[in-house]
Amino acid sequence: NTNENPYPPSPRVAEAVVQSVAGVRLYPDPRSSRLRQAISEHHEIGENRVFVGNGSDEILNLLVRAFCGSGRPVGMTDPGYSLYPVLAAIQNTEIIKVPFDRSMQLDPERIANSGAHLFFLTSPNAPTGVGFRLIDLARLLELFSGLLVVDEAYAAFSKEDAVSLLESFPHVAITRTFSKSYSLAGLRVGYLLAAPPVVEALDRIRDSYNVNLVSQEGARAALADRGYHQETVARIVSTRDSCIQRFAELGWFTYPSQSNFIFTEPVSGDGKSGPAVARSLQSFLRENRILVRYFDGSPLTERFLRISVGTETEMELLFVEIQTWLVSYRYWIYSSTME
Repeated sequence: NTNENPYPPSPRVAEAVVQSVAGVRLYPDPRSSRLRQAISEHHEIGENRVFVGNGSDEILNLLVRAFCGSGRPVGMTDPGYSLYPVLAAIQNTEIIKVPFDRSMQLDPERIANSGAHLFFLTSPNAPTGVGFRLIDLARLLELFSGLLVVDEAYAAFSKEDAVSLLESFPHVAITRTFSKSYSLAGLRVGYLLAAPPVVEALDRIRDSYNVNLVSQEGARAALADRGYHQETVARIVSTRDSCIQRFAELGWFTYPSQSNFIFTEPVSGDGKSGPAVARSLQSFLRENRILVRYFDGSPLTERFLRISVGTETEMELLFVEIQTWLVSYRYWIYSSTME
């Protein structure tokens, strides 16, 4: 239920990891230079616009440390990634939340007027999976004067990304991860694309050896195997879209996901929906060794479950258990009425 890739990484990763072991007696390259170069070539941007971190979480942390603090609040959409408030609290800085409504439409004016010094925008959004149009991101950057951090952990599964905005807007920073589409969650590698001054600021405050040698070489190998990456992403997207269609056939409202997970509103066997129904299905699936995420505390999320996209076989098992739950939920309601 943490949106990992259900498929193994490129075979080139294992080869690179084995070869790198010979050098682990020495400290790794502190700048991850070869990986930075590979990322710059991949995105066709200057290497001075690339920063590599120990997962994108480290980069998010460094951004808050470098650009926020007392009198310089952090902004985020709500719902959004739950780490953002934690990072703001560590820096003893205010967190400003700009709420979505059920439509999940981006409101550039409201974000621009939020008063945030740095604003985190997860695109595609977590936990809904909704992607935001490039034209709306450009409009936001025209209005917002602070540093806009577009957290693109799931960009590989989406229709658009923000990389093309780097040339026109020096106050945009994009974070990416190798954990999702590249199947490297266990290696902890992420990167940032931003204007050189932003990269330089993070380089000044990062740990000297923040990314180990094995992770650097594994990520570089994964990035080089574009064909494998595209094939894996296509399989996940195909499975995702077919599952969304099946939820529609059940009559469940499901957001149009551009990520590797699905955010759906369960409807019980007797036609009810809501927090109790969502929690019931989550508990039932857990009892049957299937983990999904439930997000309480928000009227927008408490009626839904977030389901990571697995293999076709895994998703078929999910739907078998959902059908069993629908029958058992209906029976439970009937039994309660009879009593």
